Amino acid sequence: MMESCDCIDTQWPPDELLVKYQYISDALIALAYFSIPLELIYFVQKSAFFPYRWVLMQFGAFIVLCGATHFINLWTFSTHSKTVAMAMTVAKVACAIVSCSTALMLVHIIPDLLSVKTRELILKNKAEELDREMGLILTQEETGRHVRMLTHEIRSTLDRDTILKTTLVELGKTLGLEECALWMPSRAGISLQLSHALNYQIPVGAHIPINLPVVNDVFKSNRAIRVPYNCQLAKVRTPYLAPEVVAVRVPVLNLSNFQMNNWPDGSSRSYAIMVLILPTGSARKWRDHELELVNVVADQVAVALSHAAILEESMHARDQLVDQNIALDLARREAEMAVHARNDFLAVMNHEMRTPMHATIALSSLLLETELSPEQRVMIETILKSSNLLATLINDVLDLSRLEDGSLALNIRSFNLHAIFKEAMDLIKPIASVKKLSMALMLASDLPVCAVGDEKRLMQIILNIVGNGVKFTKEGHVSIIASVAKLESLRDWRAPEFYPMQSDRHFYLQVQVKDSGCGVLPQDIPHLFTRFTQLRTRSSRTNGGVGLGLALCKRFANLMGGHIWIESDGPEKEVQISMDTDQSSEKPIKSPFPVLDIKEVSELRCTFRAPAAAPLLPEQHGSFI
Repeated sequence: MMESCDCIDTQWPPDELLVKYQYISDALIALAYFSIPLELIYFVQKSAFFPYRWVLMQFGAFIVLCGATHFINLWTFSTHSKTVAMAMTVAKVACAIVSCSTALMLVHIIPDLLSVKTRELILKNKAEELDREMGLILTQEETGRHVRMLTHEIRSTLDRDTILKTTLVELGKTLGLEECALWMPSRAGISLQLSHALNYQIPVGAHIPINLPVVNDVFKSNRAIRVPYNCQLAKVRTPYLAPEVVAVRVPVLNLSNFQMNNWPDGSSRSYAIMVLILPTGSARKWRDHELELVNVVADQVAVALSHAAILEESMHARDQLVDQNIALDLARREAEMAVHARNDFLAVMNHEMRTPMHATIALSSLLLETELSPEQRVMIETILKSSNLLATLINDVLDLSRLEDGSLALNIRSFNLHAIFKEAMDLIKPIASVKKLSMALMLASDLPVCAVGDEKRLMQIILNIVGNGVKFTKEGHVSIIASVAKLESLRDWRAPEFYPMQSDRHFYLQVQVKDSGCGVLPQDIPHLFTRFTQLRTRSSRTNGGVGLGLALCKRFANLMGGHIWIESDGPEKEVQISMDTDQSSEKPIKSPFPVLDIKEVSELRCTFRAPAAAPLLPEQHGSFI
């Protein structure tokens, strides 16, 4: 009879070597399983933030139970009791429960873990992007620092050569260039000339045509562009690795004859070209921030060159202005000396010449009243006539001088307007009778009798115009027509600067002097009021001198607020002068005509055949020249 025991009988006899390996493996597995939870607990405790602590606890329990099964399994390789079998069973059941629970939990945890990895990649990409942006910001700051430094150096002077040399030197230092050159447009604008270079690899003064394709490409772009290293702008010759070359245009203002109110437009702008060459034999390439630096510097150079050009032009204009002021001051002094000399001469002529002239005229007049032989009378009359002519000329010169310097003043007073015309007729008739000319005076029914104005100057104007008509009329008649002009008839294109105005207190006097004398060529009419002008008549090529008479008439008319002009149509000519009139405060002389108060000469319209050349009447009434 066999005794019962708690051992489990093996189905096959154990192999000592296999049992030994399994025993050692289970021991190591158990050791590893027991150490892993300790490591997890240690690192979780060290972590300040970990969202899956409960999962780690389950995973740790699963590992511990797995280790327990392997650890208990060490006693199964030999004869063991039922207690060992029960412990193994309990350990495996607990391990199964914990492992299933952990597996179910991982279904929810693994997607989160994967998203954490995705977020990690996103954050990593963002970090790299931030690093790139930070590098770009640092590069931009470095570029800005260089730009500010270059701008300060460029703007520290307004000398053109200093600006260009400073630009090339600073760009060469900042960008590490082998060569930096500047091609400036020629004066003719058909070529580019190398004006400045950093290392003089290209000879200064070299010329290239402006119509080259590479030049046109640079001109068309407002940014720095890469150009071939062997083009005529760079002219790089090297057996080594060819460098990269960029070129950028630099606007240059053409400020010739600069005026502040005439700022040059875009059509007057030309371009220079700045060429930048990297070191030869280097694999270095142009980077974007370096090209941006070149563009900014080119703009700053353009601004500095424009300021320098404006300064040069302003200094040149200032020098010209100083020279002009000196010349004007010299001319002013000479003019003042001439005026003083003229005034001295006029004073001498007025006091030293008129006094003996008046004595000669008086003595000649007294001699004519005595008994003289015919030959003596002719001689005395010649002396008297010549003296009157000379006295008249002296008076005209003095009047013209006073008109020019503004010292002549009108003598405004009341006078008989009709008497002026009748007195003029009485003075002209003897001369017209000698030439067998008929004289006619027609006064309009509305012509006032009394007027207020400068009687002497009005008489002088009338005698000059009528005297010229009589002098240059060989046969026929001379007529005087005086009337009050209508305002519409005074608005004439022949006197565009004369603007008659309607007023209840003002009237306009119109006088026409007509004759049947010879004509004046139309091209000579604008010169009739120029003193001492020699003109030709229509009937002959004989020159006639205008003298001072008509020039004085025009000056008197302008002084009295009026205007005078001439018309010519075939043999007929007209001189028109306007007289502005207003009401007189004095009582008019009894007359069948209304009273006209002439305050300022405004219109005198005279038709005559030729300009006068010599005075015809005595001094007391002015000249006809």
